[in-house]
Amino acid sequence: MDTVQHVFKGTFVHSTKRGDMEVLENHILATDMKGKILFLEDAQSQARLAQKWGFDDSKIEELGKNEFFMPGMVDTHIHAPQYSFIGTGMERPLLEWLQYTTFPTENIYSDVEVAKTLYNSVVRRTLKNGTTTACYFGTIHTDASIVLADIASQYGQRAFIGKVCMDTNDVYPKYVESTEESIKETTRFIEALKKKKYDRVKPIVTPRFAVSCSEKLLSDLGQLAEENQLHIQSHISESLAEIDEVLRLFPDYKNYTEVYGRNKLLTHKTVMAHGCYLSNEELLVFKEKGAALSHCPNSNISLCSGHLDVRNVLKHKVKLGLGTDIAGGYSISLLDSIRKAIETSKIIFMEKQKKQVEGNEIDTFQKMKIETNAINSNAKNEIVEKEASYKVLSINEAFWLATLGGSEALSIDHIVGNFQVNKEFDALRINLEALNSPFEVFSDISKEEMVQRFLFLGDDRNITAVYVAGRRVMPLPSNA
Repeated sequence: MDTVQHVFKGTFVHSTKRGDMEVLENHILATDMKGKILFLEDAQSQARLAQKWGFDDSKIEELGKNEFFMPGMVDTHIHAPQYSFIGTGMERPLLEWLQYTTFPTENIYSDVEVAKTLYNSVVRRTLKNGTTTACYFGTIHTDASIVLADIASQYGQRAFIGKVCMDTNDVYPKYVESTEESIKETTRFIEALKKKKYDRVKPIVTPRFAVSCSEKLLSDLGQLAEENQLHIQSHISESLAEIDEVLRLFPDYKNYTEVYGRNKLLTHKTVMAHGCYLSNEELLVFKEKGAALSHCPNSNISLCSGHLDVRNVLKHKVKLGLGTDIAGGYSISLLDSIRKAIETSKIIFMEKQKKQVEGNEIDTFQKMKIETNAINSNAKNEIVEKEASYKVLSINEAFWLATLGGSEALSIDHIVGNFQVNKEFDALRINLEALNSPFEVFSDISKEEMVQRFLFLGDDRNITAVYVAGRRVMPLPSNA
């Protein structure tokens, strides 16, 4: 009986720890029949490995010189039903956007046929763009959320599916449920997914956010998650108006984080989206609880919500991943999240630099030095550390956030996130010279430059194959 499913030879790129991008040229990787990585070694060991694992040269699939494998990307925050209006309605701030765009649209998912059509599209599209793991918000509709789970499993995507819970909605009363109904239907949803026994699709307890949930609902959901040992997802400190509303609704709590923490909703299996305005005190609570944040830079900018200071989050050793947050964000690709995360970090750097200049905290010579060298990354980082005590997020760190960091945020880094032996092979095959590539390669470049070129300029056209647990899930068969 064969023990080897795939054997690939070429360049493999992954993170082994935060900010450390490892580029392995001329290596050979194999997966077993369950999709786990058997080995990743220098190709000089090919003969020995072939003898040990019982494969011959005909089994090896060799990558081209401008190709490489990277881990599948992990979207730690995405609203599946909002895909239908992605790229529209973002002229409003968060709470108005929910009232006039989001809630009316999500309400139509009471129709399961509507859900089937849209969810089929969103799962295919995310996979095509390299999202091998997605942490989905559904709607308040249980049956539609089960459909989303069915479709994710059918296409082979690794996913956490949340039936949204909300028993308060003053701005759009048509889209709400009672506290009792929310708990009852969430329980039904959890039991339905348990019975299906999906390999890689799991339920996740999903209070929308504190503004739309009563204290009793939050408490009951925390208890439900604890009893079933489930993951939890929600939003926190996305905008200033939202924070004000939370503090008005929950006057007995000292901050937004405590609203979730006292109701058992902050655990090592929790991921909270945004966190733009979390205080250092709140970040310490996140670290203590083992809870994670999902950084959604496109949405934060598009809805004028705020900026997350990633450097400060990492300094507090809080788990962190990236999210597209469609349709608050207008791109379904985590490549966009990588780019926007770096840009946001640069914006924060410039804001800090401006404050220092205005506050006369650095002299004119130092100011000129910063401005003159801002385009040089090495000089810039040196200056930032020395003069502004702030280091711009690097491309290596952003790559980590989209892969291993995301898996850590979802507490599945023992399963996926990089090409460590015994982890499942969630991977993207990248070709810089793919048909209709959005950019050109004019000469031989280093493998490190290849990776940077793709991360900054590439798109789904460069992703020629997507694997989840060793199974090729994209491109789809022609009859799918």
